[in-house]
Amino acid sequence: MDETSAGHLQELRRGTVVLACLVRLRTPDYGYALLETLGGLGITVDANTLYPLLRRLEKQGLLTSEWNTDEARPRKFYRTSPTGDALARILTDDWHRLDDAVARLTNGDPR
Repeated sequence: MDETSAGHLQELRRGTVVLACLVRLRTPDYGYALLETLGGLGITVDANTLYPLLRRLEKQGLLTSEWNTDEARPRKFYRTSPTGDALARILTDDWHRLDDAVARLTNGDPR
């Protein structure tokens, strides 16, 4: 893949990862498990990208977090906040609208 294509794919995926995190974290989970889940779904994201993203979303009030110290290794669990859930619904609606529009364009129906 050439550099131009790679750059555009990265740009396309950036917003997708935000939406995927907000939707997936409606059920609390920790970073590494989220990374594995997203990867299993075909949403590839590097750990060096995901962890700063989670901190940014938390700072923006879109995620909440708490430490689970019940296990031998403490883990920080993230959960989508009510504000994050509202944003996820908005982004999901727009995602479906855009997907429909691109499908129509691809099929030669520019209405």
